[in-house]
Amino acid sequence: MHSTVDPFGRGLPGSEELRNNGVVKNVGEARETPTGTPQEELATGERSTRNRVARSILDHGPSTVAELAGRLGLTQAAVRRHLDALVADDVVEAREQKVYGARTRGRPAKVFALTDCGRDAFDQSYDKLAADALNFIRERFGGDEAVVAFARARIAEQATAYRRAIEAAAPEERTEALAKALSLDGYAATARSAPVGEQLCQHHCPVAHVAEKFPQLCEAETEIFSQLLGTHVQRLATIAHGDGVCTTFIPKISHTTHNASASTAGRNPA
Repeated sequence: MHSTVDPFGRGLPGSEELRNNGVVKNVGEARETPTGTPQEELATGERSTRNRVARSILDHGPSTVAELAGRLGLTQAAVRRHLDALVADDVVEAREQKVYGARTRGRPAKVFALTDCGRDAFDQSYDKLAADALNFIRERFGGDEAVVAFARARIAEQATAYRRAIEAAAPEERTEALAKALSLDGYAATARSAPVGEQLCQHHCPVAHVAEKFPQLCEAETEIFSQLLGTHVQRLATIAHGDGVCTTFIPKISHTTHNASASTAGRNPA
């Protein structure tokens, strides 16, 4: 089980199910079915499956009904039923799937993504404490430059483990190694091929709400990715900016190039 991290780097216990038991509601009174199985037990099973659906979206990012059905071993009809309940409870929302490059004929597939309420249900948050602390740092110790210094120091400490993982990997596997190291810190990260490079996708961000107010956290993270991978990288999207996934583009790496600078983070290039 992965652990999540709070804004100051402390480990917090992760959860395979939604922390807030009220998020996925039990509809209906407990009563006996004709077969003698308590309706309450059936409702508990429903909640467990809905938690699995929500957890799959957390781990893999915005997903179609077909993708969820394949990952969870459920029928598409069952997935739609659970998604309807999650949408009604404001845990999940439907979106039009983003298409990069040439759009094919037909309507884009609908994907389902976690709402802010859904994300909050998965981890205990110290958002207000962290935001208050960063405001204090900014006001008392040097303005935005002090926040930048804090953000860089924080991610540099986390990056010690990331660097070991990358250095132990073959050059062509370094992005994947970084993704696995990030996942151990609760970022549910994956790596995938992209035209002329790779994409590093973080499907969860433990500090997303704080990063909305302090994009320096995203910028420092992007800088450290560049340093770790030895190439210029480009942040395409962030959860803090309202996107479904934090996405970083990593061009095909010339392994003789090092210490390249990172592009501005925390917002879409557009």
